Amino acid sequence: MSDPFDGAGEARRGLAERLARVRRGIADAAAAAGRDPDTITTIVVTKFHPASLVRDLVELGVHDVGENRAQEAASKALELNGVSPTLRWHFIGQLQTNKAALVRRFAAAVHSVDRESLVETLSRASAERHDLDCFLQLALSDDPGRGGVTPGRMLPLAEAVLNAPGLRLRGVMAVAPLGEDARAAFAKVREASERLRSLAPDATAISAGMSGDYAEAIAEGATHLRIGTAITGKRPERA
Repeated sequence: MSDPFDGAGEARRGLAERLARVRRGIADAAAAAGRDPDTITTIVVTKFHPASLVRDLVELGVHDVGENRAQEAASKALELNGVSPTLRWHFIGQLQTNKAALVRRFAAAVHSVDRESLVETLSRASAERHDLDCFLQLALSDDPGRGGVTPGRMLPLAEAVLNAPGLRLRGVMAVAPLGEDARAAFAKVREASERLRSLAPDATAISAGMSGDYAEAIAEGATHLRIGTAITGKRPERA
């Protein structure tokens, strides 16, 4: 009779192998850029995967996970409450204002701050909680469906975060547009980061780079990578 746990064990081994492979890739990209890989945070994107996968990641030494659906993320965070004191949840998707309070209950960081109304709501929801790390999402394309603040509105939005109680401005975030050169896109993000630091010198973080372009992001100074399928494998089918 076959062992019913063989499948789970094989899945965990595959997860460990993919994680190790990505960690080697990050180290190689950092070396090529003359950077210390220990200064780069890898956020493992676990959307659509069960809470059990996050638990396995924690056992493999992962401290940062990312989600882009508020209700799903809140459910996982509740289920895994207390699993590790070092586990940090990052909200990386577009955030509706009416879901901001829900996200504030579990998230250590929101990477998609792109409008002042969201800043105000997150600030109100931050009462009696630790400061929430905020990244300004930059618009690198003309597609409004992808979210992001335009270059001309970035500094006013940054000022709003700086003046909002309970929020901490960490830096900028962006997604390279599909079909465009990722290195060139991330160079624009680096330039935006430099402009932001003229207003907020401590806002040095750059959240950029995913499974297919993290090396290019590292070359342009990314401090936070958001990597999903390269580590977690194929996402489960959703209805």
